[in-house]
Formats: sequence, structure tokens, C-alpha cells
Amino acid sequence: MENLMEHFRNLKIAVDFDGTIVEHEYPKIGKDKLFAIETLKELQKHGALLILWTFRSGPELDNAVDYCRAKGVEFYAVNKNYPEEIFDDTISRKINADVYIDDKNVGGFPGWSDIWQTLSMYEEREKEAERVLRKRRSVLGRIFRSKHGDNS
Repeated sequence: MENLMEHFRNLKIAVDFDGTIVEHEYPKIGKDKLFAIETLKELQKHGALLILWTFRSGPELDNAVDYCRAKGVEFYAVNKNYPEEIFDDTISRKINADVYIDDKNVGGFPGWSDIWQTLSMYEEREKEAERVLRKRRSVLGRIFRSKHGDNS
């Protein structure tokens, strides 16, 4: 769990709203996508910085932010790179994030369960790498001790 916390800490994740967090019913708010809110809350709990990255603006955007807030998801920023950013012609409209979650991805939206698995798989790879390193150290230690006459 500690490694997972470290992995997600300050990871910027830009996430779309319509078709990603909720079913696509724009300008209305659709039903929650399966595991969307739970996954976002878990990412947030582990220190990820969630950025709402959506086509919505004005009252529709406010409704989406309020909807998520009522469900326990608080965004680091909304359609901005950071909360204090003021958009003008010198700033790119593209959000600067480490990960983008959107139903318009190439190949379509994989679902929130797959997204969680993809984002957290590193933990298993990290554990496997630690096992391999321990094994190599053990083998190297035995080789080193045998070459130097230490049979302990």
C-alpha cells in the first residue's frame, strides 16, 4: 500500500466527464459509469491530482463539478493545469497531465476496472523486480563467498 501511495502521489490525471465519469447524456448528467466514482475517490485518496478535463462550460460545467463533489470527488483543477491558472492566448488549451482518461481514446473506453488495473499494475512489477534483485544478490553473494574461501 505504501508503494501505491508513493506511485500516485502528485500524479496528474486529466479525466473527461461525459462518457467517462457518467454516461453520455450532455447537456444532462447521465448515470455513473460502473466504478468511476469509486476509482476516482481511490486515486484521490492515494494522492493523485485529478483534473476535470471536459467540453462543458458555464452552468453545465458547474453542474458536473457539483455532481462529482456531492459524490466525494474533489478536483485539483477544472479545465486548467492548476487551480490559479488564468487562461489567455499565451497558454495552450491542452491540459498538462501524466495520464488522460477519456471515452474518446483510440480503441474506446476500457472501463474503470481496467483503468485501475493499468494504473496500479506497476506495484506487481515492482515487487517482481525486488524478488529478482534479492535472488541475484543471493547468487552473487554465494559466488563471492566461494571465490574467497568463505563457506558460511
